[in-house]
Amino acid sequence: MIFRSRLKVMLFKLGLTVIILVAVYMYYAINKSNEDDDEPVMLDKHVEVVSDKRPVINDIEKKGIDNVESSILDTSNKRLSLRKESIHLAVVSCGDRMEESLVMLKSAVLFTRSHLVFHVFTEKENIKSFQEQLDFWPPDYQDKFDYEVYSIQFPDSDKFKAEDWKKLFKPCACQRLFLPSILTDIDSILYVDTDVLFLSPVDDIWKLFELFNSTQLAGLAPEHEDKAMGWYNRFARHPYYGELGVNSGVMLMNLTRLRSSPWLISMHNYIIEYKLKITYGDQDLINIYFHYFPEQLYVFGCAMNYRADHCMYMSICKPAEKTGVYVLHGSRRVWFEDKQPAFKAVYNAFKEHRLRGSIKFELLLKLNSLLKKSPESNCGKVSEIFTKQIEMYVNSTSRQP
Repeated sequence: MIFRSRLKVMLFKLGLTVIILVAVYMYYAINKSNEDDDEPVMLDKHVEVVSDKRPVINDIEKKGIDNVESSILDTSNKRLSLRKESIHLAVVSCGDRMEESLVMLKSAVLFTRSHLVFHVFTEKENIKSFQEQLDFWPPDYQDKFDYEVYSIQFPDSDKFKAEDWKKLFKPCACQRLFLPSILTDIDSILYVDTDVLFLSPVDDIWKLFELFNSTQLAGLAPEHEDKAMGWYNRFARHPYYGELGVNSGVMLMNLTRLRSSPWLISMHNYIIEYKLKITYGDQDLINIYFHYFPEQLYVFGCAMNYRADHCMYMSICKPAEKTGVYVLHGSRRVWFEDKQPAFKAVYNAFKEHRLRGSIKFELLLKLNSLLKKSPESNCGKVSEIFTKQIEMYVNSTSRQP
């Protein structure tokens, strides 16, 4: 009897112990499962998965990305700093002027010593084509320039519509008048017509900004050197600068000073007052402005804006005979006509030159060959002025280590 009683007590204690052990085990198992759910699952040594299932970068990877971002930022800052020190070159290209504009830009990048920034203004339908052409240039030349392509934009008012500005002379040429209000973050710019070629580094003409006095805000070359050939002094029905006027195909523009001057309001006033008397559109308006504000103009020599007028009858640009031509201006479509074969030869040499080709053994030899083959002309008689600056550039670069 006593044995049975003790056996029941032992069985009860054993059962209770089992129950307690099972309970402890279940409690441990449940807590362990919850802990496992809370712990991250390691996929690899770089990426972890958190509760929202999105991969995040751990400290090791983040450090590497920070280094990359820092490198990109450094490069961007250097590029931005480079742009601030760059030569800014603007051209307005509408209608059928794209190829001519690209040949001009090619001539600029060929000889440049400084970083360039091209500002190309054109119709909307041409923007993509310009971008594709410039992006196709060889990488070693693309390092020498940046570019922006803008859609043409003119002011619009009741007195003079945007479309009227666009059609005033050559398609879109008047765009240059409004660069100060468009390129508001740029201090100075060199504007050139599409029919211009650089026969020397752009740096040479850019340095003329350093010669401006405190009142001068733009630089231009005379329209003529000979009164007998002058257009303005013989035919103009409106005011113009000086005795013979100025040519606007190559123009140094201090945009900061222009923004602080009566320039923009004057252009609107002049077009209303003189619109029936002007012949050459924006160039006439520029001449009218500097007639009234002559102290604001710096006048540079004809070698920086050399045109067929300087040699078609006789050589009248004496500085070019000594130094050679720095900037050649093929006004009145002389690149494409047979009236001035020397000018046509220069354009064709630049047009056919490959950017990666040797300036000395390809461009210069080609140019000399085309000039020699050109029909005789008065401009052809002084053909050495078209090669002198290129030869000087080749000689200077060959001496560099």
